[in-house]
Amino acid sequence: MSTITDEVDAALAPAERDLIARARAFAQAQVGPQAAQWEWERRHPTEALRAACAEGLHTVELPVQHGGLGLSFSAKLRLCEEIARHDYAFAFSLVNHANATTRLARDGSPALIARLLPRMLSGEVIGCAGLTEPGAGSDFAAITTSARKVEGGWILNGAKAWIGNAAVAGFVATYAQTDPARGSRGIGCFAVEAERPGFHREPPFALHGGHAHGAGGFRLQEYFAPDDAVLQLPGEAFKMALTSINGARAYVAAMCCGMLAASIDTATAYTNERQTFGRKVIEHQGVRWKLVDALTDLEAARLLTYRAARLIDHHADAVLPAAHAKKFATEMALKRIADCIQAMGANGLRAEYPLARHLACAKIACYTDGSIEMMNERIGQSLRLAATATDRRA
Repeated sequence: MSTITDEVDAALAPAERDLIARARAFAQAQVGPQAAQWEWERRHPTEALRAACAEGLHTVELPVQHGGLGLSFSAKLRLCEEIARHDYAFAFSLVNHANATTRLARDGSPALIARLLPRMLSGEVIGCAGLTEPGAGSDFAAITTSARKVEGGWILNGAKAWIGNAAVAGFVATYAQTDPARGSRGIGCFAVEAERPGFHREPPFALHGGHAHGAGGFRLQEYFAPDDAVLQLPGEAFKMALTSINGARAYVAAMCCGMLAASIDTATAYTNERQTFGRKVIEHQGVRWKLVDALTDLEAARLLTYRAARLIDHHADAVLPAAHAKKFATEMALKRIADCIQAMGANGLRAEYPLARHLACAKIACYTDGSIEMMNERIGQSLRLAATATDRRA
């Protein structure tokens, strides 16, 4: 049975298809068998993340000259979908580290790259991005972490929260306000290292279903960032963050597709074996049609998701396509994974099946990189702009 992902894979380069095959094998061998244990033990799977680094799964977009694969964003999404079939939280941890590694190579000073990049490639140092704050969630422009210029560098003070990989990260691309009077144009981005004085890690969040996410926070108290730790200057950082958010929304959507695909497979196998009232559960039309609806929504979500990826690959405007993909994929995953559980009855909630964990992670995805309400506002803004343009033509 051909799917949208089959069509995407056919369009990928041979090296990209090989990467997807390696990611699939890694997820089946390393992620699937351990995902439930990570959740029950409430811990971050640092060892498995380093094993993924040994496979080069965090270097999809990293340029070849820095030791990466230099492949497409679409390939990155396929990798995310395959790994999220087994655990969304681990996939999110891996992609956060991948993004931080690519960010360091792209924006870091030569000295910073020489010191940190080899350690991030090996997984010795785990990376992440520090945007969200306790008092400024989706309102990125409202961050209050401050950066004050001093001789030879900057002094940073403030707190971050809901940061993926914060539980274990040694490198954080941290956004801070250098001049509140300039608003978003005063925000800069700095390389913050956990080993340096002034960095204080908070206990990780007890996030049901997503402990492998490593979500948590940290405080900066008179943290000194030398001048060579500046990743993006004020005036550039906010703009770059808004550009990268489209990619984040697309890969969250891809992860939701992976979770639903696995849930459909699990429910289909179960209902083809389980019998009620003298026949297989799948033969009951009400159950079968629920799974059909889930399969149709999965294909629709993939179409939206990989359309956004294609635009990002071509450096085209992906703001609305990414918002549509994330809105639809997260909402439908929440509903359709629940339908898969319902098809299996109470057994769908048992720990030996991944569906309950996928359902919890689908809810996490509804907030990640912009809530559903934010997607509605982003899409709704286009309607206002369209109405204004129509009035002008009239």
